[in-house]
Amino acid sequence: MWVQLPPFPLDSPNNNIWSCDGHRFDVMLSIMREHFVEGNVYHLISRGVDGRKLFLDDLDYLRFIHDLFEFNDVNPPQNLNHFFNTRSKSMAIARPYIHPERKSRKLLLELLAFVLMPNHYHLMVRAYSSDGITKFMKKLNMGYSHYFNVRYKRQGTLFQGRYKSVAVTSHSHFLHLPYYIHLNPLDLYMPEWRDRNLSNHKKAMDFLEGYRWSSFLDYTGKKNFPSVTQRDFLVSFFGDVNNYKTEMTRWLSDLDLSLIDDVLLE
Repeated sequence: MWVQLPPFPLDSPNNNIWSCDGHRFDVMLSIMREHFVEGNVYHLISRGVDGRKLFLDDLDYLRFIHDLFEFNDVNPPQNLNHFFNTRSKSMAIARPYIHPERKSRKLLLELLAFVLMPNHYHLMVRAYSSDGITKFMKKLNMGYSHYFNVRYKRQGTLFQGRYKSVAVTSHSHFLHLPYYIHLNPLDLYMPEWRDRNLSNHKKAMDFLEGYRWSSFLDYTGKKNFPSVTQRDFLVSFFGDVNNYKTEMTRWLSDLDLSLIDDVLLE
């Protein structure tokens, strides 16, 4: 159950504090650019310049997911090479895929959910500090741009300007945004989902379970890229892995994007 708590001093005077089952959750009431508050949740999106594709094959997707892991660290990157099993394309970060003497990461942010689409990506993050998100996004987009330009022998900008960010503004946004992010791949297969014209919800969910480039599978208990995201925070709200899939299927059936329209960044 959500209850509103008395406010306490933070960087913004428009801050509301909510609690759910004993967890504090800081909710911002304004859209901010490059101003992040520790403990708050944000939706981030970055697109390819002029709508160009950011990922041309599986190796590109895997490289970006590698970067989501590698650059989420206060310390400089320790491994800019792939450490994937290229046959299984698994991102279970463990020996022998990384050096056994690797130091533990000190995270810049909590990566709650993500999805990679051909020409853009969505992240749902929780700020650990006022500058952690800014540092992470700078490393992520610059690092991947360098990889992409070297691999494809190109020059110039890869991303369309700066990434966009919006603070989660209510508990409703917080509860619905992960579903929206994980449903994005349906744009590639059943784009009518946004207009509530799906005739076969099972077919839609089957497609999502076969789409590897998001954190959805890890939230359903299937190890896809388990080391990339920090899932305990969301799981504490949604319950066990079986509940997440059930609730997302229900949300797709009762879809109402107007509930989160002001945080979609579309």
